[in-house]
Amino acid sequence: MASKKSDRSSERSSVSALRSGKSSAGSSGSGVSVWENVKAVLVTVAIFLAIRTFLIEAYRIPSGSMIPTLLVGDWLFVNKLAYGPHVPFTNINLPGYDEPERGDVVVFVSPNQIDQPEDPNPTLVKRLVAVAGDTIWMRGALLHVNGMPQRQGFAAQQNPRGDGGFSHPLFAWQHQFEVRGTAGGDPPASPTLDDWGPLVVPEGHLFMLGDNRYDSKDGRYWGMVPRENVRGRPVFVYYSYNAQDSDRPLPFLTDIRWGRIGDVIR
Repeated sequence: MASKKSDRSSERSSVSALRSGKSSAGSSGSGVSVWENVKAVLVTVAIFLAIRTFLIEAYRIPSGSMIPTLLVGDWLFVNKLAYGPHVPFTNINLPGYDEPERGDVVVFVSPNQIDQPEDPNPTLVKRLVAVAGDTIWMRGALLHVNGMPQRQGFAAQQNPRGDGGFSHPLFAWQHQFEVRGTAGGDPPASPTLDDWGPLVVPEGHLFMLGDNRYDSKDGRYWGMVPRENVRGRPVFVYYSYNAQDSDRPLPFLTDIRWGRIGDVIR
């Protein structure tokens, strides 16, 4: 009898141990499953951040300074690899496979804008019109680069002309870069929107203007852009809606500019 009771007791202990083992294994398996899911999420986030930082990023056009090339409500894909991606939270720019050239549309961090302390260094998109070493001036609204007139072409035909004689205290930065004795004549005492320079673009800097010359706060106001401020080259419009003067409800859904989607930016 004692032997049978002992066997039963041993059997119960074995069953209890097996149940305990199964429970422990199940708990361990659940923990592994959760960790695998967490790792998958972390890897996905890391890949997204790497693509956004080093390859391509979305950018929204908030103003009309580049009309008609870019419209308010355009969303662009920006190639960050072309000119060399910027490492976030550092002053490091990695090498790119191209250099910004005159005529490129460029995304960059603005030089310090003393008149808007709430956002002194916004990310902007403008057209690069002059590179280091270029001598530039404007007379009668016509830009000259190294003595050659640079006509705007189609852009000028679609932008209303403003007050070309408008001057502003922010234009005073130009005096430190002015030169005399060039084909552009002497710089005006008070630079205006349509008449300024000649200026020489210093080493390691670029000069940007908006295509919509009379509705663009650009290099005429805040000066030369350091090369390291460049963040990328817009590639194409992936989404666009009338964000400026639509009379439709929810224009981002009801007033989409289907014809602009896929437009290559030049």
